Amino acid sequence: MTATRAQREDPLTDFTRRIVDIDGVAKTVYVTGSGPAVVLMPEMPGISPDVARFARWIRDAGLSVYVPSLFGVDGAWPTVAEGREVVRRACVSKEFRAFAGGGTSPVTAWLRGLARLAHAECGGPGVGAVGLCFTGNFALTMALEPAVIAPVVNHPSLPLDDPAGLELSDSDASAVAERVRRDGLTVLAYRFAGDRWCTGQRFAAYRALLGPAFDGRVLPDEAAYSEPPPFFRDVVGCAHSVVTAHLIDQDGEPTARARDEIVAFLSARLAVPMSR
Repeated sequence: MTATRAQREDPLTDFTRRIVDIDGVAKTVYVTGSGPAVVLMPEMPGISPDVARFARWIRDAGLSVYVPSLFGVDGAWPTVAEGREVVRRACVSKEFRAFAGGGTSPVTAWLRGLARLAHAECGGPGVGAVGLCFTGNFALTMALEPAVIAPVVNHPSLPLDDPAGLELSDSDASAVAERVRRDGLTVLAYRFAGDRWCTGQRFAAYRALLGPAFDGRVLPDEAAYSEPPPFFRDVVGCAHSVVTAHLIDQDGEPTARARDEIVAFLSARLAVPMSR
């Protein structure tokens, strides 16, 4: 774990780069692996080397992984200034609802279409959906798609101006709660205790909406990697990204254990054969 971790770029050459059109809207999607599908959505400020690393861990468990490019430069670590600009553009984009009162982000409709496509291509009992930070709550909204049966909500940061908000319209919140109840889904979620972008208030709001179906797990701040890339050090400014920028890939570390729990959750829900 050295400073070079934050300096390298990832060419993503072991992913297939595809242009996927859903209802007339085309986006780049990076696909790797075989077996039942997981849609892994990037965190701010994009598909970083750490996001790609997490995708490979999921792939190596016997799953296909679809990583849509939603913002930023794919495979790169931006400078602090570049990262701030990615955030600014996303916050004013019509695809996202970054602030309270905006309701559900429109991009989630496209992501549900991607989940349907991934299920059709990969088979299995359903699809996993993993959100990170800016896209954290999208994994829950994607449960409105029947193919999504394993939602994982990691340190969801939206809405940015309401620590107890869920980035859902009232009607979508009710529909998600009904889907979770009806089909017996579990929503797995992670945050650091002192995360100012994903607070205990937000997890309490999830629990109020979903009841015992919400499995929210909280890690101590001291478990976070202490030398994250500059964007996370200077802009995020706290322990935040449990399985990416702040993960310590060593046996016994709480963040490594969280990663393993997520991979095991996805594998179990998507019925990956034990021999894989």
